[in-house]
Amino acid sequence: MHSYTKAESRERGKLFRKGFRQSLADCVDPDIRRRIERIDQAAAERGALELAALHKVQGDARTDLAAAKAVERTAPRADKPAAREARKAAEQRVRLAERAVQRAERS
Repeated sequence: MHSYTKAESRERGKLFRKGFRQSLADCVDPDIRRRIERIDQAAAERGALELAALHKVQGDARTDLAAAKAVERTAPRADKPAAREARKAAEQRVRLAERAVQRAERS
């Protein structure tokens, strides 16, 4: 996964276009390739950190869901509706976290 900042995206785009024009003339400057690789490496490192953080959030959400299910199962009859709502909210957080992880892994 890569996570480019806006400035990196702009710079990488400029370098790519410049390298493309140079490749048409068959005289590509190796500095352009090095700068693009440096930007890609920084974005890959940032993306790996963000993916690890998303996995942590997903794990925490699953733990919260398990706790909410346990509370719902052991709640007295009067507290069941509140416990059910808490479980549903925990399930929603798990779904959101899973979608975020899937989206990040695809990119």
